Amino acid sequence: MRDQERARRQLALVAEVLEAAREACVPLWLRGGWAMDFFLGGITRDHGDIDWFAWARDAPALAEILARLGHTPVPGPPADLQLDFVKDGLDSSFTLIDRDARGRVTVAGGPWAGTPWPDGLLGTEPGRIGALRAPIVDPRVQIEIKRMMPVWDPSRPRRAKDAEDIARLEAALRTRTAG
Repeated sequence: MRDQERARRQLALVAEVLEAAREACVPLWLRGGWAMDFFLGGITRDHGDIDWFAWARDAPALAEILARLGHTPVPGPPADLQLDFVKDGLDSSFTLIDRDARGRVTVAGGPWAGTPWPDGLLGTEPGRIGALRAPIVDPRVQIEIKRMMPVWDPSRPRRAKDAEDIARLEAALRTRTAG
C-alpha cells in the first residue's frame, strides 16, 4: 500500500513539474524507470526517484521553477551535469544535456562533458499513464543506456531492475513492431 501511495505522489509530482515547465517553455523528458512506465502505459515497479533530461541552457529557469514549486536543491553531481531536488520526501534528478557543433545531444558537464548521448535520445512520441502524457527518452535508447551505463561508468554496477526493464521494453517493442 505504501508503494502505491508513493507512486501516486510521484505521478502527481511529474504532472506538476511538467505543467510548470511547459508554462515556462522549459522542455523536459522523463528518463529511467518512469520513462519506461510511460512508454508501457502503466506502473511496472517501484521507483526510488524521478529521472529527467533538461537542456543545460534552461537550468537556471528550471531551478527557479522547482524552487517556486517547493523543491529543495540537494547537493550531488557537478551542477553543470545534473540538478538534484527533493520535495515532500520525493527525489528528482535532472541530467543536463547540450548539443555539439554537429547537432548531437551531449552530456552538458562534469567529466564526460561533450560526450554524445546515443542517437535518437529525444526522438519519440510522448508516453502516457492514464490521462497524463509526458515526453520520454526513446525506449530503444533507454535500452542502450541501461546496457551501457556499467561500461561507460564502471563505478555503476549492473542492477537486476535494469535487466528487468530491458526485458519489458524489448517485449513491448517486439509487440508494437509485430502489430
